[in-house]
Amino acid sequence: MITLSGTARKPPVSVPPRVQFKRTWDKRLSYIATHAVGIALGVIFMLPILFVFLTAVMKSDQAMTASLWPSEWHFENFIKVFEKAPLLEYFGNSLLYSAVATAGALLSAIPAAYALAKLRWRGQNLFFMLTVAAMLLPPQVTVVPLYDLWVRLGFTGTLVPLIVPYFFFDAFSIFLLRQFFLTIPKDYLEAAKIDGCNEFQAMYRVLIPMAKPGIAATAMFCFLFTWNDYFGPLLYTGENRDHWPLSLAIASFRGMHHVEWNMTMAATALIMAPVIVLFVFAQKSFVKGITFTGVKG
Repeated sequence: MITLSGTARKPPVSVPPRVQFKRTWDKRLSYIATHAVGIALGVIFMLPILFVFLTAVMKSDQAMTASLWPSEWHFENFIKVFEKAPLLEYFGNSLLYSAVATAGALLSAIPAAYALAKLRWRGQNLFFMLTVAAMLLPPQVTVVPLYDLWVRLGFTGTLVPLIVPYFFFDAFSIFLLRQFFLTIPKDYLEAAKIDGCNEFQAMYRVLIPMAKPGIAATAMFCFLFTWNDYFGPLLYTGENRDHWPLSLAIASFRGMHHVEWNMTMAATALIMAPVIVLFVFAQKSFVKGITFTGVKG
């Protein structure tokens, strides 16, 4: 073939289907070999979730056997669960506890982390060490005086003792946000102050928009911890079923329906669903926040 410039151009070489298939297969094998560890871990972590779902759609008789695959699919078990227990009420309690506690943790942790990361003041290192020490302190150490305090205030049997402390101090949230704030250059804050911003305006208008991944990761950690919290609700709301969250309700549900493992697994699957959906939608921000948290500091 001759082009207008007078040079010969070779016709396109057609790849035989067998060679093309071999190349595609080699790429897939190379991908599997490169990500073999990740794939294996993913399968291991997915097996319990798959087991819960498969058991949830079994008959009650089959759920007690060694069979892993349902002989009949009973998706109506997810509806029957709501007839056996007021899960919607418990779901509302868990959502209230987790959402308000997460909001309180962020409201208190963001200013504290900003002060530890971007300001210079006397006793800063001491306060940071106390924050780290508070992370290492088991909650059972302070449970007796705190329980006595809430009994005297008359708030036992409600979610108030579980939510209010997050509005004052959450060591892990402060530590995580402080580490992320250290990765943000001070030049942005100094430029904002030159433009007339005070410390609060620089934090609100400059730092927080740039720290959204770290804030999202902190919020997810706090939400997951409060959503799965069992010790706190058992201590403060155990005497009042109207304020039970799902973590406490599922333990009671298992006790009442210990023979019906399919119902128990159906309830468990419904409890796990919101957390899984939340992680799927916030996965990018969560991973980015965790990645940048340990870069500096």
